[in-house]
Parts: sequence; C-alpha cells; structure tokens
Amino acid sequence: MRLVIADDSVLFREGLARLLSDRGFDVVAQTGNADDLVRRVGGLRPDVAVVDVRMPPTHTDEGLRASEQIRVRHPGVGVLVLSQYVASDLALRLLAGGSAGRGYLLKDRVGDLEVLAEAIRRVGSGGSVIDPHVVAHLVERPRAASPLDDLSARELEILGLMAEGRSNAGICERLVLSHRTIESHTRTIFRKLGLDAAGDDNRRVLAVLTYLRSG
Repeated sequence: MRLVIADDSVLFREGLARLLSDRGFDVVAQTGNADDLVRRVGGLRPDVAVVDVRMPPTHTDEGLRASEQIRVRHPGVGVLVLSQYVASDLALRLLAGGSAGRGYLLKDRVGDLEVLAEAIRRVGSGGSVIDPHVVAHLVERPRAASPLDDLSARELEILGLMAEGRSNAGICERLVLSHRTIESHTRTIFRKLGLDAAGDDNRRVLAVLTYLRSG
C-alpha cells in the first residue's frame, strides 16, 4: 500500500515513515505543507495520505482542508487524519462528505503500530475509522432530546461501534453475536432513526452522523 505522509514536524514525519516502512508500507513521499500534499497526491496517486490536522501557516485545520480538496480532486485516495487533540468538530467535518476512505485518529495511536496499520489498511480499502476517544467525547456531551433516545442500550452500543468504522463482521466479533442478530439490530436502528428510504451504505453514514452530532 502506497502512502504519502504530511506533517510539519520533521522528526515525527521521519519517524512515522520509518515505522510504517518497517510494517511493509511503501512511503512514496513526505511533506510538511498542506498545499504540497495536494500536489503530491495528484502526481503520485497514493492509496492513502496520512495527514496532520494542524499544519502551517495557521496550524488550525490546514490538513483537514487539504483532505477535503483530495476528496474532490482524487476521490479514490484514502485520507487518515491525525490529531494531537480530541477535536470532534473536525471529525464531523471529515465525515460530512461521506465516510468511505476517511479516518480520524489521535496521534497517541501512533504508539500502537498494529492499531495504526489496521486503520491505514481500512481507510485504503474504502472503509472508515474514528478514534474511540473522539466517539466517547461526542457521546458524553450534555445534549437535548435526540433521535438516539429511542434506541436500546444494545442498539446504541452497535451504533457506537459503527461510528468507529467497524463493519457488521467486526461488530459481530467484538460483541460475540451472530451476523443475523447484528443485521436485525442494524435494521431496527435505521428504522428508529427514520432512514428506511436510503441505500444501505448511505444509511450507515447518516446513522453515524446522527450518532456523533446527537452525542
């Protein structure tokens, strides 16, 4: 799997490139600039861009804006955004255009290479990943009445795992439940959230956005 890494910290960038190369990834380019990232993605067409959310010149959301440009110009390229802090609003922005091939992880996850490598593979294959800490932060916020109030505890648990980017098979493994049981719960979740009319993939995205925004 071919990667481009974008982070303005040379030490972090070089270290990450070495670690991922040792795990079998092909790091085809590195950059410390969001505009250069977009150019390199256009020229090299990697499978995944691993991007720091805060980059020069303002260190606010340059990496996220670059990922939005990549989505429009090169929709086949996955983007895994890394953040030093739990910034749930940025995670929601990342998913707003669709969750396929998009991931948002805290930089602390870099220390667990298996978690990071799995996230890159999942994003590169068109899946999605949201850091569990970000999901927990969103869900723990005080909130008014929500469509989620109609969901059972088990349905909320399943929707939370969907928000992390897990497939039905992954949820089955995590909860030790049958595929048929998860499918039944998923259909009920969609119905309770009023998502019966949409296609299945789109319903998952809409359900996750409802979950994150209502948390």
